Amino acid sequence: MTGVDYLAQERIWFDKPRYDEAERKFYERMNGPTAPTQDSGANSILQDIARARENIQKSLAGLKMTLQPTRGSAHKSVNSSHTSTTSGSGGADQGELIARMKNLELENQSLHKVVEELRAALSKLESRVSVLEKKSAPNAAPVVNGTSNKATPPPQKTSAPTKDDDEEDDDDVDLFGSDDEVDEEAERLKEQRLQEYAARKAKKPALIAKSSILLDVKPWDDETDMAKLEECVRSVQVDGLLWGASKLVPVGYGIKKLQINCVVEDDKVGTDLLEEEITKFEDYVQSVDVAAFNKI
Repeated sequence: MTGVDYLAQERIWFDKPRYDEAERKFYERMNGPTAPTQDSGANSILQDIARARENIQKSLAGLKMTLQPTRGSAHKSVNSSHTSTTSGSGGADQGELIARMKNLELENQSLHKVVEELRAALSKLESRVSVLEKKSAPNAAPVVNGTSNKATPPPQKTSAPTKDDDEEDDDDVDLFGSDDEVDEEAERLKEQRLQEYAARKAKKPALIAKSSILLDVKPWDDETDMAKLEECVRSVQVDGLLWGASKLVPVGYGIKKLQINCVVEDDKVGTDLLEEEITKFEDYVQSVDVAAFNKI
């Protein structure tokens, strides 16, 4: 068969414009009318795109038909993957639960140890209390049918307990100490040491609280004799007062104030006393202020 005969039998290429027109109308009905194009090249590109869309739709339809029988198997695979994920999450939760159980077991063991120690201490305390009760009532008569066989002695008149007696009783009863009697020699040594300590403490001089005070003494004006003012301040003599260094500090407008230091005993001299004594010199002193106060 020659090429001419083959082309004579293959009519699709000769009918291409008719098929293109039919395809265009089909897509216009599907997607709405398209704007007419004047460019033949653009028209051919649009036709190629339309054919490609049709081929994609056909491929998708064929793939859908192919996958439809195997939908059940896919569902099974999804279920299996979901089951594996659930089992994995369940395994993680189970591991966390096991770790918490281990921690609770450790805490339970430690609590058991603490309870056992408390029980042992309580039993020791009960035994000591019972021993002390037996010693406190050595001559107690046995009780038969709710009554004692031994005659009850008449009550003796006792004096009211004093504070010293209470302290001695507290010293004698030692729930956690030994049951041996107090050694008289140890008591004598203790008393001797207490007396020696009291004697040493009595010989030691008592500490005297002192303070360092810095006073600002202001004059009336710049014509005030500052030397005379300082002489008046130092003339104040009180038991427990010691005057120190002094200096003149400019205030302004040619006026200077006297800044003087002193050491006082807190029990004997106070700031109020110093201010009262210094302000008595009214001809020279206008006011007195405490600039600094430090404990020595």
